[in-house]
Amino acid sequence: MTEKIKSFFFENKTLRQTVVKNVFWLFSGQMIGRLLRAAVVIYAARILGAEEWGAFSYALGLAAFLSIFSDIGINALITKEAVQKPELKDRYLATAFFIKLGLLAIIVAAAALFSERLSAIKEAAALMPLIILVFAFDSLRDLGAAVARANEKMELEAGIGVFTNAAIVACGFAFLFLDGTAFALAAAYAVGSGTGLVVAAYLLRKHFQNLRQNFDRSLIKPIMISAWPFGLMGVMGALMINTDIIMLGWLRSAAEVGYYSAAQKPVQLLYVLPTLLATSVFPALSRFVKNGDNKAAKKTIEESLGVVLLLAVPLAAGGVLFGNEIINLLFGDGYAASAASFKLLMLTVLIVFPSSLIGNAIFAYGRQKQFLSFVALGAGGNALFNLLFIPSYGIEGSAAATIITQIISNGYIWIKMKRINDIRVFSRLKKILPASALALAAAFLLKQTGAGLPTIVVFAALFYFALLYFWKEEILLKTAGIFSASFKKDA
Repeated sequence: MTEKIKSFFFENKTLRQTVVKNVFWLFSGQMIGRLLRAAVVIYAARILGAEEWGAFSYALGLAAFLSIFSDIGINALITKEAVQKPELKDRYLATAFFIKLGLLAIIVAAAALFSERLSAIKEAAALMPLIILVFAFDSLRDLGAAVARANEKMELEAGIGVFTNAAIVACGFAFLFLDGTAFALAAAYAVGSGTGLVVAAYLLRKHFQNLRQNFDRSLIKPIMISAWPFGLMGVMGALMINTDIIMLGWLRSAAEVGYYSAAQKPVQLLYVLPTLLATSVFPALSRFVKNGDNKAAKKTIEESLGVVLLLAVPLAAGGVLFGNEIINLLFGDGYAASAASFKLLMLTVLIVFPSSLIGNAIFAYGRQKQFLSFVALGAGGNALFNLLFIPSYGIEGSAAATIITQIISNGYIWIKMKRINDIRVFSRLKKILPASALALAAAFLLKQTGAGLPTIVVFAALFYFALLYFWKEEILLKTAGIFSASFKKDA
């Protein structure tokens, strides 16, 4: 029995079993890693206070904004090309590695020269060298993750991610205990991230052998041309998250940046869920597209969208209803000002969850140039609405700007996707919506009895999935049946 379980979770045998295995490992790795990091984030926010936590968040957001140009879609391209052109995998990987080193060198130099001018918060400028180092380590480690994804060995990616976050958490608690400052937290992030890079390099060392020999100068231009449009998707995500922080730092105060960052963190954690599914199905979707099997590709996209909507609807509704309690539980009374922004940002779950899958699908079809207009709408719209709303409405205005921009930009790529493959998904909401409404009503009634938030969440979740099960919701039954069916076949 032990051998069968080991075989199921560590070997690629059938398409269905491989997807299930990869979803399991990505979900486990990301959730464990994010929850570990959430522990040090919550601790740091309480120790540092809103103003110093705001300075750290501002530096983190500014560095993340700069670091997006170190990837420009290269990681996703490596995964795609390794699946569709396995004979060129080593050459693509080696060439991409040196492209990344060059881009990172430019970004680090630019940050060193201009960080003080870019930062409107003086305390944040002092943190920039360490924070830039963090993102340099993360960027190189992500290239290793792309290799693991190309080989559909997400268990390696999960292990590296958990180890890295555990290192950051251990260093974070230790450094903050010794010196409760934002600089100590930045140092902890740098040491933990660097340790994770060393472990990734060791575990994936066989894939990075002969980098010099496999480097192919002729691939630089094709990689850059193919990767940058998909990289715009990453630019869009970083812009939507970090432009808010940067513009709040320019137009308001460090304390408000801290409050907004507290509102963002739980929502960003939820954004991981659709990304895990999109990453897991991407290799199979790329194969379907390569083989011209449009019907199988459509089915894969629609069923994946059904899964994320099954999660997104109750999460968004619950976040709006219990926003005050969630912020208080995580960050304490000192962050009560974050609650309204948190509730607004929770609505973005309804937009981001399905759009994460749509973006990957467009890339699998090789239509990544569609992202140019998408990014222009997102970046321009977010900056414009922030300028309009932040001066008068502060952090709530920034959250509203994010919602409006996401509706416009993601609506655009939905239209483009339907022209590529006429997917249909909203009919799948006919049981999800009433089940969510009933579960939310039950949660509200339980709240009136004085029950604690953890009890309410567990009860509402069980009630929601029980309703869908008894109503024989197709997506839930299929999702639940994949594991058992695959395991039986493997057995």
